[in-house]
Amino acid sequence: MSIPRSRHSTGSRRRRLAALVALLIAATLVAPVTSGTPAAAAAAPVNLARTGTATASSVELDRADFVAAHVNDGDRNTRWSSKYQDANWVQVRLATPATVDHVVLAWPNACARDFTLQTSTNGTTWTDVARVQRDTCPRTDVIAVNSAQPVSHVRMQGHQRWAGYGYSISEFEIWNETAPAPAPSLGLLPRPVSVTENGGTPYTLNRNTPIVAVGAPAAAPATYLAGLLRPATGYGLPVVTQSTAPAPIVVEVGAGKGPAGQAAEGYRLVVTTAKVQISADTANGALNGVQTLRQLLPQWVESDTVVDATWTVPAVTISDYPRFAHRGMMLDVARSFYPMSEIKAYIDGAAQYKINRLHLHLTDDQGWRIALDNPASNPAGIDYGLLTTVSGRTAMTYNDSGQLMGTELGVTGFYTKADYAEIVRYAGVNGMTVIPEIDMPGHTNAALHAIPQLNTTGAQPKPAAGQRTAPANGTGNVGYSTFDSASTTTYEFVTQVLTQIAAMTPGPYLHIGGDEAHVTSHANYTTMVNAFTSTVASLGKTVVGWNEYAGTTLPQNRAVVQYWNGDRTAVANAVTGRGAQVVLSPAPHTYLPQKQDSRQPLGGTWACGGPCGLDRHYNWDPGTFIPNIAETSVLGVESALWGEFIRRIGQAQYYSFPRLVATAEVGWTPQAQRSYADFTTRLSVAGGRLTVQGVNFFPTADVAWRKQAIGRPATAVVGAPAGATWTVTAPGLRTADLTATVTWSDGRVEALTPTATRDPSIPAMQINSAFTVVSRRTFGAPGTYTGTLSARSAGASPVEAALTVTVRAP
Repeated sequence: MSIPRSRHSTGSRRRRLAALVALLIAATLVAPVTSGTPAAAAAAPVNLARTGTATASSVELDRADFVAAHVNDGDRNTRWSSKYQDANWVQVRLATPATVDHVVLAWPNACARDFTLQTSTNGTTWTDVARVQRDTCPRTDVIAVNSAQPVSHVRMQGHQRWAGYGYSISEFEIWNETAPAPAPSLGLLPRPVSVTENGGTPYTLNRNTPIVAVGAPAAAPATYLAGLLRPATGYGLPVVTQSTAPAPIVVEVGAGKGPAGQAAEGYRLVVTTAKVQISADTANGALNGVQTLRQLLPQWVESDTVVDATWTVPAVTISDYPRFAHRGMMLDVARSFYPMSEIKAYIDGAAQYKINRLHLHLTDDQGWRIALDNPASNPAGIDYGLLTTVSGRTAMTYNDSGQLMGTELGVTGFYTKADYAEIVRYAGVNGMTVIPEIDMPGHTNAALHAIPQLNTTGAQPKPAAGQRTAPANGTGNVGYSTFDSASTTTYEFVTQVLTQIAAMTPGPYLHIGGDEAHVTSHANYTTMVNAFTSTVASLGKTVVGWNEYAGTTLPQNRAVVQYWNGDRTAVANAVTGRGAQVVLSPAPHTYLPQKQDSRQPLGGTWACGGPCGLDRHYNWDPGTFIPNIAETSVLGVESALWGEFIRRIGQAQYYSFPRLVATAEVGWTPQAQRSYADFTTRLSVAGGRLTVQGVNFFPTADVAWRKQAIGRPATAVVGAPAGATWTVTAPGLRTADLTATVTWSDGRVEALTPTATRDPSIPAMQINSAFTVVSRRTFGAPGTYTGTLSARSAGASPVEAALTVTVRAP
């Protein structure tokens, strides 16, 4: 196949301008919060620029299609472009002088690295509003103006261009009001099949709440729920089998308890003032209900330290079950290793979205990551320990041009059998089945590099002169390696590897790869793959392979074809002819790390002919993707994260989230109930939750990420600083983007500076941390004081949160 996977190609394309314009505008929207009074919605804002007149210091090539009038024409497909000097400007004269709240500048390309936003009351004398210096392009800048008096002109005065061209602005928006606060949303992901919001008084979790597990299988999900809730609430939350305490959480598992016909994973969740009830036929179904309940609680429940919050749950009735049985995520640990702690972190981030399969790509050309024992019967005399002592120490390094692949060398390492058992256990606790992949007959260089006996006549690549094994290869090249189909050692080795992996893996699946075997002849490929799939079947497992293996003699009714790219007809034939099922990982819709935004410095673009945005990962239908098969033959969907240039868990999360969440909903929610606009609205609520969890996610441009805030009560002595502290989550905002004031019940008002331990940076592949706001004021008399924080970013309504300070005499 001529097209490589996403892990092998790079490139760039400009992000769709409409999505870019939404970036910082969206990032500044806010939502009401549990602890704090929500800000009142502002009057509908007006873009004053639309009725104004735009002029500029110059026009690129004096072309009519680049004139200043395009910056306020409401069409983001047009633009003003300047001549090729730094000191250029563009301005808008308002039809009538007016006060200005904020300005939005949308840069489709040729951004300013450094500019000043200015206002004027006469078009002659200018006042500097803000100096802006930013290092990404394309982008959207949202700049607070908050003019005290009406102004007649607003100007962008450039100081330094992005590159050799001039400046380009597609829209210059001048707004008289902040954006209104978004409508409340439960923020449930994936979207449940049926949700009824009942209104009325919500349920409140308290320190005396028991978690009642009814039915033996309920113990595990009930214990899981208690483990989720205890750190942030500080409550004991005992798991018991019966209780007379008021307002319990009841987890009940038994036949007929969940939605009819959905025993495997369906659940019911009913929340009233008096009780929370999760009901399911199976423990996995109840765990899905637990994950939904988790999302209904305030986002602060994800904290690993105690938070002083009111733990309320809205009154709802939910009946829910998945569309597809398989909702997976693949992690390539072969090219760059992830230690067990990072695997667990990746599981933690995904489990809350009901991902239920963890596909580990354990071997490839660059490394071998699973330890095996030497068997008692070993005719070829293979030392299986060499797989990890030799190829556990190799990983991605440089490409053929000598360029470093990624931000550092690939991480080396491997999992012992005990490590693997712990990963399997931890995944199971989180509702996931592990699917191990041993890639063959291609992608086998790591095995050939470690095991001399595998380097027989038909194996490729060949050892260097004087060497017994193929050389290590840290490039991203594919298709150059193969086992020898004529060697009995090949089959002895593969049988032993599969036998040990099967014994370590309680789940029903073994993945044998089968992809990109470009130097393996068709006859040799078929011979080996038929033997390998037969071995898997003899071990009592269901074989899984990439879609290249669809044309082989798959075990009848015991095979899964994982589609990534290429011939869909062959996949359909495997379904109709061999009774296979299909897992869908089409590259444009599920492959990572394809770029999702052109500003990302790393990432492939081949799958989509440019960035594969969040919308591409969401807007497709697995039920109709493979022609001429029934939806019942589709086992499910899977996101695939490859590792040529992804290093460590932070980068893995940054490229996976939130696109993995989109894949989770594609696999769960009925097609007719899915809408991208609705999905992004619910996703906007999740940004703060991910922040609290410490998940490093990409602040997708067309998601209106919401801000939330909470205060921590404090005590103080008269005359000493109280240290009253608030926490604000505001995905995508830098420290300079957020301002705060605190109004105290005694009338004092403080202007405070929010601080973050980490600003967002697309080049550095990191989301910002939560913000901390601390008051250092002292109090002159004993009493109880209430401080209400108002945190605001340009163009957005403020988010508010109150706390109390109890002051005592010295």
